[in-house]
Amino acid sequence: MGVGAHERILEVMRQQACDRLFVAVDAALVDTPFYKGIAALLAQAGVEIATYTDIEPDPSAITVERAFAVCRDHGASVILAIGGGSTIDVAKAVGILATNGGRIHDYEGIEKFSIPPLPLIAIPTTAGTGSEVSGSCVITDTEKNLKMSIRHAALNPATVAILDPLALRTVPAHVAAHSGMDAFVHAFESYISRGANLMTDAINLYAMELIASNIRQFVANRENLEAGLNMLCGSALAGITFGQTGLGNVHCMARFVGAYFHLSHGLSNAVCLPHVARFNLVANPQKYARVAAAMGRPVQQLPVLDAASAAVEAIERLCRDLSIPARLRDVGARHETFDEMATLCAQANYNRWNPRHTTAADFRALFDQAY
Repeated sequence: MGVGAHERILEVMRQQACDRLFVAVDAALVDTPFYKGIAALLAQAGVEIATYTDIEPDPSAITVERAFAVCRDHGASVILAIGGGSTIDVAKAVGILATNGGRIHDYEGIEKFSIPPLPLIAIPTTAGTGSEVSGSCVITDTEKNLKMSIRHAALNPATVAILDPLALRTVPAHVAAHSGMDAFVHAFESYISRGANLMTDAINLYAMELIASNIRQFVANRENLEAGLNMLCGSALAGITFGQTGLGNVHCMARFVGAYFHLSHGLSNAVCLPHVARFNLVANPQKYARVAAAMGRPVQQLPVLDAASAAVEAIERLCRDLSIPARLRDVGARHETFDEMATLCAQANYNRWNPRHTTAADFRALFDQAY
């Protein structure tokens, strides 16, 4: 990690003994000095590359199949992903297919593949998903209009992750805000999860502190390399934990908000966050009080419930400062689908992780409140 860390790509190529490389890269990056610098380094090392750029937000299984065809035909032995969570997730899925065969649908769920994927080097260009270190990738099944989560804690993280704030400089402000809030939600929901432990608590508290104290400056100016590096590190820390602890109602609701209304994952999370945060407070006010402190609120002398409420207020203020739309109606959601979405949320069984037991009726009320 650090400013200029991308230059270590040569060292990584030597370690992997790679001479044929498949590169999944966000199309918006191809003409940037950052990507051109990496391509020049690879050419200098004599590495032959095949690139794939046609990667959409919330990528589909069709995209994975097309990218895999390019990787297979090139005979690549290593994959390089340069982009946001969607690009890294496609690269992960391609790596799985390259060694395990079949369709990516075959691996939906937990540890459904056992052969290690092709080695993956990931250079995130957004500070959000933590996909470079997480044990999951998410691919959209367009046949069923649902998102498939392919999870393997040991085999799905990238072999090498390079965190370089120079990679973030071309990110639009709204993408920086939405992806940054996704990272915050990862840390927050992992921290209050029923599956949390002392180790994940320590990591998530620091992740929330890094993100909450840097995201405003980062969104305001992506040339702020200190804020950018802190955001990358906060995102990666949360990416390390949430696969172990599980996530909660924010991600559960956002999963269907994104699928039904074609919104980005980060924006779906950000709009749902304040409403779910208030709903879950009663389940663990002590932890909420520590969230408030991590977000810079002076709550040490307050009663626990008052300190816990300060966490929700800090979250609401953060969303306002980042111009996150306040309501689902503001992002084009339609309430006619809420009954169906609430039923799907209850069936998804995030009660394994969410601190407050939530019924289909509760989800319907949460959707109404968010609307």
